[in-house]
Amino acid sequence: MDFKTKMATPQVSQFWVEMSGILKMALVSFAIAAFALWLAVPDLGGFGYILLFSECVGVGIIMIRTLLLCLPWLHTTKPLLALILTMVVALPGGYLVGHIFASALVFEPMHISGSGPTKMVPYLATALTGILLLYFLWSREQFSKEASARLVAQHLASESQLRLLRAQIEPHMLFNTLANLRLLVEEDPIQAQLMIDQLIIYLRSALTASRTELIKLCDEFSQLRAYLEIMSLRMGPRLSFELTLPDSLQYATVPSMLLQPLIENAIKHGAEPKIGHSSIEVIARQTETGIEISVSDTGLGLAPDFDYREPSSSSYGLLHVRERLLKTYGPNASLSITRNAPQGVCSTVKIPQ
Repeated sequence: MDFKTKMATPQVSQFWVEMSGILKMALVSFAIAAFALWLAVPDLGGFGYILLFSECVGVGIIMIRTLLLCLPWLHTTKPLLALILTMVVALPGGYLVGHIFASALVFEPMHISGSGPTKMVPYLATALTGILLLYFLWSREQFSKEASARLVAQHLASESQLRLLRAQIEPHMLFNTLANLRLLVEEDPIQAQLMIDQLIIYLRSALTASRTELIKLCDEFSQLRAYLEIMSLRMGPRLSFELTLPDSLQYATVPSMLLQPLIENAIKHGAEPKIGHSSIEVIARQTETGIEISVSDTGLGLAPDFDYREPSSSSYGLLHVRERLLKTYGPNASLSITRNAPQGVCSTVKIPQ
């Protein structure tokens, strides 16, 4: 099976699933119409006879409607006008096709309706049932299109919001690093060169990550290492770090730059304001339900009144991570913030398998 066949198969399968549902709906609708006709006009024949003709008419209307939907110009027409055109063609056409087919099944000459004063009743019953059915199918399709449009709009809005959050996170690190680098160029050229090398590694990986939604965990950790190297050069002995990534998780994928805001928070709120040494530890581990990544620090920690469950809108880093997790994995993924013992903060990201 080639690639085109693989791509077409789900679409064909979905088409027949939808057609099956529509045909069932048509059969039920015209069965009800047949029962009403049998009660209202007994002269038309027995219930089985009326049911056969009614169901054939219903299938005929659906067949013609399906053929009309294959016309490209109908989809560019205003929705209400397209519905009217479909009714004008499908109702009489389906009535004619259905009667031809039903007459062939019962081996009798084709007749469009009964005789006598009630001859208009089958026309009216078919028209009313067909109009209601076609209008219902049209309304359902319009609702589906509107729902799809809303999903696309929500996706674009979510993407824009995530880009804004990311833009609010990165300048803090870049401005501080460049300011520190300006001083090191004169005071310690060797340290300045090391910082420039790590900054190049970080910016290159950040640029690559910004162009993709998902990234291998080993690449995410490489970017974090470059960032932490820059921070340790800037802060000197006040900061140490350790990254732990098992071999089994090297090629697992996560949203790009997912952990970066947690590291920035650990430094901004933990290590930088603290007098003395702080350490940051990033550990990824496999669990029964998926992947768990913890970012813990021994820094100053957050304010005592900080709400770990619902960070304020100014907590761009935590908001960014939560939005990324929700967008990529839905409610099954989570970010939890707890106080680290004896000091600091521990942020834990849980990603479902």
